[in-house]
Amino acid sequence: MDRFVGQARLEWWANQSTCLEMYDVDITVTVDAAGKWRAAGRHALALDTTQSEGWDFLMEMDPHFSFAFPGEDRGGITVRVVEAEDGTLTLMEAPDWSSSGNVTFDLT
Repeated sequence: MDRFVGQARLEWWANQSTCLEMYDVDITVTVDAAGKWRAAGRHALALDTTQSEGWDFLMEMDPHFSFAFPGEDRGGITVRVVEAEDGTLTLMEAPDWSSSGNVTFDLT
């Protein structure tokens, strides 16, 4: 695959068994001759207020998501997501990212 244009899914996992949220994205993925891929897109559907607040919260906590292509049950590629002011999403593969950090937040 040197180019994919379509819909995919971003998943934010709190740990190996808990996915806090999934977002469908319209995405274009390209792969260069060296095998490095780049992806850009946007949310497939506009987020409502609650979804937008959740998205902002997760992005602030940690902008790393699992990326799943159509037909995949669970994302297998870890990506760092950067969101531009106009809502465009840029995804960068994060092969060295480790989920070994600890995050604590109060749910009360």
